[in-house]
Amino acid sequence: MLGATLSRWTMSYFAAALCALIGAEALMAAGYGFPSAPLRAPETLFLVHLVVIGWLSLLLCGALLQFVPVLIARPLHSDTLSLPALGFLLTGLGGLLGGFLQLAGTLDLDPSLLPFAAVALAAGFGLTLYNLGRTLAAARPLPLAARFVGVALLSLAATVTLGLIFAFALSLPISNGLILAIAGAALPLHVAAGIGGWLTFAAIGVSYRLLAMFMLAPELEGARPHMVLRLGAAALAVTILGGIGLLLANASISPALLLGGLLSLVALGLYGADILHLYRARKRRIIELNSEMTAFALASLAAAAALALILAGLQQFSGQVGALVFLILFGWLTGLGLAKLYKIVAFLTWLECYGPVLGKTATPRVQDLVAEGQARGWFFLYYAATWAATVALLASSVPLFRLAAAAMTIATAAIVVQLVRTRRLSNIPGPAALPGSVHRPRLLISLPESS
Repeated sequence: MLGATLSRWTMSYFAAALCALIGAEALMAAGYGFPSAPLRAPETLFLVHLVVIGWLSLLLCGALLQFVPVLIARPLHSDTLSLPALGFLLTGLGGLLGGFLQLAGTLDLDPSLLPFAAVALAAGFGLTLYNLGRTLAAARPLPLAARFVGVALLSLAATVTLGLIFAFALSLPISNGLILAIAGAALPLHVAAGIGGWLTFAAIGVSYRLLAMFMLAPELEGARPHMVLRLGAAALAVTILGGIGLLLANASISPALLLGGLLSLVALGLYGADILHLYRARKRRIIELNSEMTAFALASLAAAAALALILAGLQQFSGQVGALVFLILFGWLTGLGLAKLYKIVAFLTWLECYGPVLGKTATPRVQDLVAEGQARGWFFLYYAATWAATVALLASSVPLFRLAAAAMTIATAAIVVQLVRTRRLSNIPGPAALPGSVHRPRLLISLPESS
């Protein structure tokens, strides 16, 4: 990555995403949304979309703007589109949250904000899809990790399309039978496309490359990771396309969900075997904190897969789906996101500050930018609190859940403080932080040396 072009606005995406995460965790601690409210209540929809769009999607968009060019060794199609895309996404997210507040009766305002929010979100994600899609299209045939990202982008397109249908059906007088049929029964497909396809599939693809790079392990290109790609893509196709087909035929989507779920579990099992191989084959014997904490996120993913099987076997899947989704969102995706952010922020800051002067003057190492001893305890608290919150949901204990959510909020805020310290070079003592012509980086914008 030496000499790689820095995405100017990636840090802005990260900052907005972290604000949304802390806001969502604080709301859970305050008793807003599930489990204090039903799963389909507007308050819960507010909370879910703040996490899925505000936190995870903004985080992933920012990361892909930086790392898709690394995956394919080609420049991003346009760094200019990143800022208007972020503007549309934040505007759309604000409108969407306002629309849910209208549905809850908290915000007394006409007309409904949902259609305007849906259009703004579609514009923001559309610009991102165009930018990343053009970048990938210029590099065919794609390497393995980039193919995962390609499938994830297709899933994002499906998620946005279904979201548009829901928004219009909830807020406008629509009589079209097809749209009403999709709006009435396609919520599981929306969730599968968003959490399973867009977020998880992209996370799997990027993790293959980042774990190998950060642990100095050989990149995986054998039959097993390709099977993960094929099975995962098949699971998404069966679930989303098969589910839509069943809806159009006026049939239940349960067979599509069941078959897609089974295929995805097999794919996740093979992915887990690949990741174990990477950890065992690494050349860096003492792993850094980000890789250590990634293992906890992967354990959460394995626990979620096991929990899904147990709940299905006990015929309690529908009753406990909230706990399962929570573990996926916060144990797996958020845990992985925070762990990788801890390294990515340091790595990109090092590239911005010291890459241009490397070989011209003495420079710190990437690891010198972080203070792992200070951050490790907060990561442990975050995972312990997340797992405790999952148990509380399974036990239907709202007070215990709120207490665990408060601990999650404190731990996340402390991790964010560590990220800010890394970005501001606060962990490097004295003049060693700014040798020669090096300047302290801006918090939200990456400026190449020529800027």
